Amino acid sequence: MARPEVLDRIQAAEREAEEIVESAENDREERIAEAEREAEEIRESAREEANELESERLDAAREEIEAEREAILESGAQEREQLESRARENVDDVADYVVEEFIEEVHA
Repeated sequence: MARPEVLDRIQAAEREAEEIVESAENDREERIAEAEREAEEIRESAREEANELESERLDAAREEIEAEREAILESGAQEREQLESRARENVDDVADYVVEEFIEEVHA
């Protein structure tokens, strides 16, 4: 093989090698970019899921607090009704007592 042909083949092989390296580098960069996009999608999905879970937990806590609040208010209303009922029952006794005390003080 003549020397110019060998040089041509070497140069062709070098160009081919450069193209292969360049193609591999481009492929690597594309894969890295795709992996970064996928990682960002996963992070965003995880953030959304965490926000949803947080919202669900907050809603559940609010419902629980509201149920406790309602139970406390109901208990307080029942207790108030019992106190008012006992107070009404004692009104006549208290009135009689006050009148008796007044009469005793007037006659004293």
